[in-house]
Amino acid sequence: MAGPRAADENALEGGDRLVLLGTKGGPRVANGRSNPANVLIVAGRPYVVDCGYGVTRQLVTLGVPLAALRHIFITHHHSDHNLEYGNLILSAWSRGLGQRIDAYGPVGLKRMTKLFFELNEFDIGIRMADEGRPDIRTLVSVHEISESGVVLRSDDVTVTAFKTPHPPIFENFAYKFATKDAVVVFSSDTEYNPKLADFAKGADILVHEALYEPGVDALVSRIPNAGSLKAHLMAAHTTTDDVGRIAAQAGVKTLVLNHLVPGDDLSISDEMWAEGVKKHYSGRVIVGADLMSFPLGG
Repeated sequence: MAGPRAADENALEGGDRLVLLGTKGGPRVANGRSNPANVLIVAGRPYVVDCGYGVTRQLVTLGVPLAALRHIFITHHHSDHNLEYGNLILSAWSRGLGQRIDAYGPVGLKRMTKLFFELNEFDIGIRMADEGRPDIRTLVSVHEISESGVVLRSDDVTVTAFKTPHPPIFENFAYKFATKDAVVVFSSDTEYNPKLADFAKGADILVHEALYEPGVDALVSRIPNAGSLKAHLMAAHTTTDDVGRIAAQAGVKTLVLNHLVPGDDLSISDEMWAEGVKKHYSGRVIVGADLMSFPLGG
């Protein structure tokens, strides 16, 4: 694992790796962990997975040139996963983006993209005229996903989507990235789903959301509508014990806990996050932190 690179370095030159950009689950913005986002760097290209608030700043901090943006994957349409999708693209355009971006996600992503460009139509038009920029609306190609299966295949990576329930959202996808050196699986937000273990079978890295059940009551006590939120969290997410069951059944080499709920409770130590997992899984367990980096292969 490595820390962040200096902002004036080009992170795309540092070899293939996974970097966690934001590891706090949920839409609330707080000090500490950033909201959900990840990037895989493969053959010098960044593949962004989810665009929670702060993703652009985290990419810049890491040293990824925004103008190199090429692929974006959205797991589902909760705001902590898509809130900064359009703004990331617009920010990349302001930094000189000139090539096509391919965006992948559940049905609704095309409309979201269209509405974002309509929202920013005035700014886009002015910058095209004053700064000589290409029309950003012609640079984004949206690929909507409705079923499990391969969604991208290139010389460097094959990406497969897997539908997994996150009640009340069912247009929700885990993603598997298979490179020449490693297989990385992102669970997305999900209820406990043993079928995910089959999807992640033998993966080098499984990045799985984690709910620390003892921390839920403390979390909901701080916000309105506590009863409704608790019911949703328990029905729609995976407890640390069940994450351990998934990792063990899948036989993954490394399990990375991500999208931590509650992710802003400093009283929950890494040992506490891992305790439930280790009841069932004896492999390598890493509690994710922002800008934590994992080399792929080698």
